[in-house]
Amino acid sequence: GNPEAWDLTLRWFNEDCEAAYASFRGFLTKQLPKPAIAEERRPPPAGGGACVVTGPSGVGKSTLIKQLLAEFPGKFGFSVSHTTRGPRPGEQDGVDYHFVTREQMESDIREGRFIEHAEVHGNYYGTSVAAVESVMQAGKVCLLDIDVQGAESVRQSSIGCRTAFVFFAPPSREVLEQRLRGRGTETEEKIQKRLAGAV
Repeated sequence: GNPEAWDLTLRWFNEDCEAAYASFRGFLTKQLPKPAIAEERRPPPAGGGACVVTGPSGVGKSTLIKQLLAEFPGKFGFSVSHTTRGPRPGEQDGVDYHFVTREQMESDIREGRFIEHAEVHGNYYGTSVAAVESVMQAGKVCLLDIDVQGAESVRQSSIGCRTAFVFFAPPSREVLEQRLRGRGTETEEKIQKRLAGAV
């Protein structure tokens, strides 16, 4: 992650979650346009832009996104990504991800139903056009939690609205490794793959 490539780069330790969230929140509320409030009998507005949140797995992206959604449920919406990997403990289909088969994902990719997609650690991940459109049709800023490869695809493709790019970087490889191990959801092989991809 080249810092110049991103609108905002945040490096943070787990105990500095509050400071990281304050920076993230401040950046988004200043940089992105405020969505219009839908009036009765009017079609929903086109939305207030999008924010691509990226960085290595385990750095804390989803934690900060959940805080933002809890504080501003009427302003921000989350684009639920598709993946061919199995759910981790506690993950819900349609909430954390849309869990689909490899065959279904490949078919949807061929039919152009994804803004971006990537194969990461042997599994497909992707952001569907429909997922982003549904958030924007509700008049909200659309938050996308995607890997660096996918973020670059979105940057090159343009999703037809103002888009901010935020990169979450671990303060060090050691801290990232601690976070990944602390999850208790990854095999040693997967941890090593993710660490190699984060360097």
